[in-house]
Amino acid sequence: MANILFTTESGADVPKYLVDKYPIYVAPMHVIMDEKDYPDGTIPVTDIYDYYERTNQIPSTTSTNPQEYTELFEQIKKEDPDSIIVHIGYTSRASSSFQHATIAAKDFDNIHLIDALNVSGGLGSIVLFAAQLLERQPDIALEDLIEQIKRKVPKSRFSFIPGSLDFLRAGGRVSNAAYISASLLKIKPLIELIDGKLTSTKKYRGPMKQVVEKMFRDYVSHYDLDKEVLYLLYSVGLDESVKEIMETLATEAGFTNLVWIQAGNVISTHAGPGGAGFAGLEI
Repeated sequence: MANILFTTESGADVPKYLVDKYPIYVAPMHVIMDEKDYPDGTIPVTDIYDYYERTNQIPSTTSTNPQEYTELFEQIKKEDPDSIIVHIGYTSRASSSFQHATIAAKDFDNIHLIDALNVSGGLGSIVLFAAQLLERQPDIALEDLIEQIKRKVPKSRFSFIPGSLDFLRAGGRVSNAAYISASLLKIKPLIELIDGKLTSTKKYRGPMKQVVEKMFRDYVSHYDLDKEVLYLLYSVGLDESVKEIMETLATEAGFTNLVWIQAGNVISTHAGPGGAGFAGLEI
């Protein structure tokens, strides 16, 4: 029986220990600073924060290009010629990565592409659902596996609050007027994936500890989440006391397994330091 393997982008932010545990291959997205291209994960996130402090600008980010997908698919096929690749990709409505994967896949047999319509932990939750489903049912038919993954795509729920609006303003996603108003009122926007697009759906006021609790209460009341696992997201710089609150809230709500996901280079470029969020799958 042919081996089924999964590919995705670094923007899924799947922790390395889980990439190593499952048959998951990750293609890098990119951060560009000072005219140098850095594949996601090859530099500390703090380098991005330092760049902003030095230039008052955020780095630019680019998608995985077709050649990189071609090289990844070739590597997999060289190691296992009969393998079947299921690519679960970064939302096509916020990046050209999925389109580039589609272009590269045309030169290979047995590559199946799924647009996850999600990013970071939202994408990661689908990738890990797929890997764990295959682990539980190693003899599952490929068609059934793909169908179950596709059914989970609209059930992945990702919510994230940036630590500040500085990076969103620097990236042109928040106007100066809105930035000043939000800063004075200590307003933090809730970012969610709606139809594959990053959308500000709500605003919270107050310090991060209070905001995280309000966000979590809204999150679990709005969605019928599977309590087997919850992904806790953060960008470097989030206070440890806020992480403790997130764990406590999730445990008290009855989630069995808690998995921490750190925002990588690409996601942190837009989220900035000290962000927090949750990702999970609806039943």
